Amino acid sequence: MRALFGLTLSGIAALTACSSDAASSPEPAPAAKPARPVLVELYQSQGCSSCPPANANLNAIAGRSDIIALSFAVTYWDRLGWKDTFASPAYTERQWDYARAGKRSSVATPQMIVDGRKVINGGNRKVVDAAIATASRAARGPKVALSDGRVSVGKSTAAAPATVWLVRYDPRVHNVPIRAGENGGKTLPHRNIVRSLDSIGQWSGPAANYPLPKASNPAYRSAVFVQQGKGGPIVAAARL
Repeated sequence: MRALFGLTLSGIAALTACSSDAASSPEPAPAAKPARPVLVELYQSQGCSSCPPANANLNAIAGRSDIIALSFAVTYWDRLGWKDTFASPAYTERQWDYARAGKRSSVATPQMIVDGRKVINGGNRKVVDAAIATASRAARGPKVALSDGRVSVGKSTAAAPATVWLVRYDPRVHNVPIRAGENGGKTLPHRNIVRSLDSIGQWSGPAANYPLPKASNPAYRSAVFVQQGKGGPIVAAARL
């Protein structure tokens, strides 16, 4: 397992090496249902040799009802000889938004961000489980619901201006054969792949509702989350 690497403002730089537990670790049952699902974002690339264990960890939690697990494929490893089949510059930019908000000078793979607050190595299952458990105990926020083709976000007295995001993701397992680059010769299974991420409005505390655009593919699933600032904490989330 090579060290965790990422893209810095001045180029590519090595970050601290992180060990990974076996991806086959048994999935722990949630202790109690949180007030809302915990949002887990994995930033990964098919061109990164450190990413397969993190992909496996995300795949293992993808079906849990207490979690919205999303796989964001980034572009900055495409230069290593294999262009990620799901990557988008918008997802790379989202990861940079988190880095800037946290005053970090680099982004990395395989990086997980839990509820917009905690940044961890997605390849380490024990660290992933601990971060989710901590976030689950703290998960609160306004209710998000779907009714008559519109998304409603409830009232909250402890809210800052926030963006309401709509994400479409593919819950199916896609086995992708990698023919070049660091993972050349492997077939990598991907699940909950983000296919689009769009802002559908702004929210500042009072109850509000927003029209829900139609999905481009009926196989995709939808989730909505409310996020403070640009790269800030998640204050509400729901699977639609």
